[in-house]
Amino acid sequence: MGTVLGKIDVEAPKYEMIQSSPDYEIRKYPPTVIAEVTYDPSDYKGDKDGGFALLAEYIGVSGKPKNIKPEKIAMTAPVITKSSDSKKIAMTAPVITKSSESEKIAMTVPVVTKSGEGEEKKTVTMQFLLPSKYRKAEEAPKPVDERVVITEEGERKYGVVKFAGIATDKVVKEKEAKLKRSLERDGYKVIGKFVLARYNPPWCVPAFRTNELRLLI
Repeated sequence: MGTVLGKIDVEAPKYEMIQSSPDYEIRKYPPTVIAEVTYDPSDYKGDKDGGFALLAEYIGVSGKPKNIKPEKIAMTAPVITKSSDSKKIAMTAPVITKSSESEKIAMTVPVVTKSGEGEEKKTVTMQFLLPSKYRKAEEAPKPVDERVVITEEGERKYGVVKFAGIATDKVVKEKEAKLKRSLERDGYKVIGKFVLARYNPPWCVPAFRTNELRLLI
C-alpha cells in the first residue's frame, strides 16, 4: 500500500474521468469484487478499523492466508471507509463455506469501512477491494472465517476531492460538507454519505499521504 514517502506501488481501481474542475472530479467506477467484515467497533478499543485483521488474514498479508486455494494475489489500493445511512447493515451474499485449505491472496485496496447505526448498536463494515482479475464474487477464493463475506459492488459514479495529511474525523467532515455544497451547486444529487479512500499505510509521512473524499451521485 505504499511507502513512508507516499509512493503507491500497488494496483488501484481504474475509473473513467467524466469531469474535472478546481473543486472536484466526477468519476465512474466499474463493478468491483470485495471482501468485507461487519463488526462492532466497541469490541476493538482504540481501533476504529478493527475488522482489518480479519480481512488481512483472509488475503494472507502475513502468514498463511485463511482462504481455500493457494494463490498469490497482488495488493491493491486505496483503503476505503464508507459511511452508510442504513439503520442496520446486514451481511451480504454469497454465503461463504469454511475450508481448511488455503489460497495466498495479497492485500488489495481499497479497504472499505462502512459505518451505520444498528438496531441496538453502531456497526462498521470494512471492505478490501479485490484485484481486477476477479470479475465475479464466485471467482474469488472462499474465506475460512465465516465473518468474511465476498460480494460485488456495481458500477457507480462519484464526486471526488483529493487531500493530503491525516484524515481525522474533523477534516473528513469539513471535506464532505464542502464537496456536497459544490456538487449540489452544480446540479448533482448526492446519494448517501461519504466514502473515504486512503492510499497509504499508517507509517507514511502525513504530508505525503493521498486521501480522497467521495460522494455517490
